[in-house]
Amino acid sequence: QVQLVESGGGSVQAGGSLRLSCAASGRTFSSYAMGWFRQAPGKERDFVAAINWSSNTYYATSVKGRFTISKNNAKNTVYLQMNSLKPEDTAVYYCAFTYSFITAQSAGAMEQYNYWGQGTQVTVSS
Repeated sequence: QVQLVESGGGSVQAGGSLRLSCAASGRTFSSYAMGWFRQAPGKERDFVAAINWSSNTYYATSVKGRFTISKNNAKNTVYLQMNSLKPEDTAVYYCAFTYSFITAQSAGAMEQYNYWGQGTQVTVSS
């Protein structure tokens, strides 16, 4: 089992920044991938960004150039730095963990992620 704990959500005005963190504990191994997804009210959960064990990163088109995913292997923690936030970024953000090696084609596939965090709310006001 792997437990994921997210933090860093909150409210910010458009143009502002937030940094989300997700700490993984339990049966983590050196080779894994983690990702971020988000779900706005009344909408499906969408892919945001992911990073695999070799530090390759993948982004949704809507956040590319504004969001940066990174990780600290020693702490089993992944971060999502969100800059130039827009009201349409408002959503609950979920951290996800997989033992699979993800690629550009598979990074956004929710079914390959084995564990999920509880979510953290991000609200961007105009």
